[in-house]
Amino acid sequence: MHYLIVSFSHRNSTLAIREKLAFVNESDQLDALAVLGRHDAISESLLLSTCNRVEIFCSCNNTEEATEAIFSLLAARSGLSRDELHERGDIFDDEGCIHHLFSVASSLDSMVVGETQIAGQLKDAFKLSAEKGFSAQKISRAMNFAFKCAAEVRNATNISSKPVSVASVAVAKAKESIGNLEGKKALVIGSGEMSVITCKHLSAQGVDVTMMNRTFEKAEEIARECNARVRSFEEIAYAINEYELLFTSTGSIQPIITEEMVKTVPFRRHWFDMAVPRDIECEASNWNIALYYVDDLQEIVSENIALREDEAKVSYVIIRRHVAMFFEWLKTLSIEPLIKSLYLRAEEAADAEASRVIQNGYIPEEYEHAVRKAAIQTLKRFLHPFAQRMRDGSDPLKVDALIESMNFLTENDEGSDLSRKSCTYHTKGK
Repeated sequence: MHYLIVSFSHRNSTLAIREKLAFVNESDQLDALAVLGRHDAISESLLLSTCNRVEIFCSCNNTEEATEAIFSLLAARSGLSRDELHERGDIFDDEGCIHHLFSVASSLDSMVVGETQIAGQLKDAFKLSAEKGFSAQKISRAMNFAFKCAAEVRNATNISSKPVSVASVAVAKAKESIGNLEGKKALVIGSGEMSVITCKHLSAQGVDVTMMNRTFEKAEEIARECNARVRSFEEIAYAINEYELLFTSTGSIQPIITEEMVKTVPFRRHWFDMAVPRDIECEASNWNIALYYVDDLQEIVSENIALREDEAKVSYVIIRRHVAMFFEWLKTLSIEPLIKSLYLRAEEAADAEASRVIQNGYIPEEYEHAVRKAAIQTLKRFLHPFAQRMRDGSDPLKVDALIESMNFLTENDEGSDLSRKSCTYHTKGK
């Protein structure tokens, strides 16, 4: 049995490619899981599709065949060639797979390191897969450890407490100034990464977001990704006076908002200009506007980045420890039934031999208990170093081969074997 993840994320794929790969609704996800479930190499699978990543996590008996099955599925869905998918996709198997899973769950692989949204998205993906019968014991074990790891990272570090981008600092500053942002309306102008992050942070806070950009199609792309509204850039002179929150991050050389465009409104506005050069040129104090430029936010970002880097180092130590714990635990689950079965067969052999010598009169019957005890103790002493080596040195991902070898060595005339007596976890295939 092997673990495998095929990953397309902000690290290796553009937004346009992730859009083609994305599974927007539940029925699409279930159809994909059903296709994977019918493949001989794949026993369980889970699909995670978010704004920043599309990842398929599975347990399989052949990583190469399972990988090709996943690429075939994604190629058919996206219209992208298998060669391009191979070139872009990251493939993690076995220990690398579990390390990546724990890193994703702990938000160390996110675009904004430390954001907490990914843990909920991963839980929802696992719940869907498990409820529909596509995930079972193998994936469940890994996911439970992943969530425990993520919880320890959050509790033992401050990695989720400080925003690390100008955009996330701007949203945090807005929340600090206004309080609860849920239900507030915000206008985000621009289509770059800064605007995308801003939109995501605002949506996570329950803000009603409207996107605006000179190229309407670009604004639509981001809006679809972040569940936001869209408004034509031609309406900017009116729009800036209708929202309590305004965030700008464009590549314009000239200001897009000037003094002449600003009107008096009956509420206090909070504007965040994250562009260089600046998008907003007005005397904010004349209009009851709290205006923050990028320099006002950058100092907070620099402080938080230094903290986040230190916290990330601690977080990866926690992840490595949990990965080791997972495989140690997995090894125990796999090996102990095999060892127990060996000892049971040894006791059966000791009982049979003790009965034989008593029945043949080689030893008086009054010594029967002592003979049985001595025979069993001798076999236990003989088996102990072998059992210890199996516990200490076995690779849990290669335990199938170990069980098959022991089965070959101990197979009896009736065809019974240790793998049947030990645990169904090692059954090949599905």
